[in-house]
Amino acid sequence: MAFKLPENKPQISKDTPRNFFLYGETMSGKSYLANEFPAPIVLNTDGNAEANTVPSIQLVNEKDEQGRITKSVISQIGEILLALQTQKHTYQTVVVDVIDDVIEMIKIAVCDELTPAGKPRLKSLSEIPYGKGYDFFNQAITEMVIDLKALPMNVIYISRQVSEYDDNGNATKDKPSLKDKYVNLINGNSDLMIHTEKVGNNYNREVERKRKKYYMDQVDDKAILKILSTIRGALEPAKAPSKPAPAKKEEAKEEKPKATKPQKTENISEDDLF
Repeated sequence: MAFKLPENKPQISKDTPRNFFLYGETMSGKSYLANEFPAPIVLNTDGNAEANTVPSIQLVNEKDEQGRITKSVISQIGEILLALQTQKHTYQTVVVDVIDDVIEMIKIAVCDELTPAGKPRLKSLSEIPYGKGYDFFNQAITEMVIDLKALPMNVIYISRQVSEYDDNGNATKDKPSLKDKYVNLINGNSDLMIHTEKVGNNYNREVERKRKKYYMDQVDDKAILKILSTIRGALEPAKAPSKPAPAKKEEAKEEKPKATKPQKTENISEDDLF
C-alpha cells in the first residue's frame, strides 16, 4: 500500500500518559493503584504470584542442583515481552512489581552466565574482567526498558522506598530504593513518577515528576483519566478553547476637502482694452 500523507487540517490533540513509575513504603497502596489500571498482567518478584487477584507471572532465575542458572530472568522477560508483542491477548497494562528485585536478578544472571566453566559462580560484576560484566548488565536492563516502552500498552514500574536521615536521625527525604542511575533510566522512560503514602487511614497519591503537562480534555482514554483524577498533580484543567481575534473595523477615513488655490487676478488698465 502506497504511503499517504495525512489531511492538511487541524486535529484534536490527544495526549494520554502510558508509562508510570510508582514508589512508596510497604502497604502504601502501590500495587493497589497499579491494579486499578485496565486489564493488567503483573510480572511479580515476591514469590506470591498466585495470591494476586489479577493474572501474574513469577519472575525467577531457575537453577539446577548445583545452584547454576539454567534459565535466567533475562531470558524469561524476553519471552514474555515477545509474547505480548506478537500473540493475540486482551491485556492492556503490564506491571513490573518490583523493579528493584528484577535488576538484582539480572545482575545475578549476568554473573552466572559470564562465570568460566568449572569455576565457582562470580558474585560481583567487578570480578568480570575488562568491564564486560557491566556492559552486559547495562545492556540487558536498557533493552528491557526500551522493549517495555515499545509495547502498545500501559507500563508500570513499582519500586520500594528508602529514607534519607540527617545527623539527628530525622528523616529528611523519601526516595525510591533504586540507585539513582536506574531511577534516571526508568524515570526517563516514564511519563509520570508517583509517590504513594499511607497517612492514618488515608492513602495519598502524588506526582513528583512528570514529562510534561497533561490536560484533562486531551487524555482520550477515559479509564486512564479516571485513575489520574485520583492522583494529586497528575492533570491540568482543560484548556479553554482559543477564540479568534475580532476583526479590526477599518475606520472610515474622512476625506479632507482639497484646498483650493486662490485664483490669480490680473489688473488691466482701461488703456489696455483699446
